[in-house]
Amino acid sequence: MAEVKEMTIPLRAAWAVPRTRRANRAITEIRKHVARHMKMTEDEDIWIDEAVNHYIWSRGMQKPPRKVRVVCTREEGFPLEVKLLEE
Repeated sequence: MAEVKEMTIPLRAAWAVPRTRRANRAITEIRKHVARHMKMTEDEDIWIDEAVNHYIWSRGMQKPPRKVRVVCTREEGFPLEVKLLEE
C-alpha cells in the first residue's frame, strides 16, 4: 500500500543564502523537509520530479518561489517520490 502525503514546503531558508545560491538551497530544503515529514530511513532515497525542479528554477536562480505544494509518495522498493501538486 502506497503512502501519499500532500504538503506545502516553505522555502524561506533559501533566501538566507547569497542570491546566486538560492535555487540550489531551495532544492536542498525540499529534500530536508520531505525526509523529516515522511520519516525517511537510512536505506531510502528521494526522487524529485523534473517538474518541481523547473518550477523552482522558473524565475531564475536568484528568485525561487517562497513555497511549493508537492505530493510525496512512498512505495516499498522504490525511492520517495516528490511531485508537484496539480490543482
